[in-house]
Amino acid sequence: MQSDHATIQMLAGRVATGDENAYRQLFRLFYKPLCQFATSIVRSEEQAEEIASDVFVNIWKNRERLLQVGNLKVYLYVSARNTALNYLNKQQLQYFSIDTLSVDLTIADNTPEQLMISGEMARKMAEAVNNLPPRCKIIYKLIREDGLKYKEVASILEISVNTIDVQMAIACKKISEALRLYLPKR
Repeated sequence: MQSDHATIQMLAGRVATGDENAYRQLFRLFYKPLCQFATSIVRSEEQAEEIASDVFVNIWKNRERLLQVGNLKVYLYVSARNTALNYLNKQQLQYFSIDTLSVDLTIADNTPEQLMISGEMARKMAEAVNNLPPRCKIIYKLIREDGLKYKEVASILEISVNTIDVQMAIACKKISEALRLYLPKR
């Protein structure tokens, strides 16, 4: 999901004025990524779908406030995180830690770069990414798959940009090491 900030903010402005088509567009853009993100916290796809739906219901109920939101993408992820944490608290489940997030990455095959990678290489890449430590994996997913910026991910996960930087370096190093095993030597 690579949508630019201006388009998202324009949609937010239209939703704020009650535009249902803009709301549907926003829903289509963010529902699946928010479900995946919530699943990584609550470990239940069914519950995650409910959480993402709740986020969108609240967006519509409080649509006038959207004009005050500086970055809607971050706002949606933070809302999903908070709703998921509230769910965990109600269930009296363990406290959320970024190191216990469970996320499976799906390597998109619709980008030019991905189209160039063979099916086998894409499988090896997905395997390498899924073998990353939990913190690395969720950060990598939010940045590479969901298209968020380092600063946005830092905001969502309540960690520093330096931590994001370090974790992305670790992720890239581990992925390249894993892929090096499969690349033919020249």
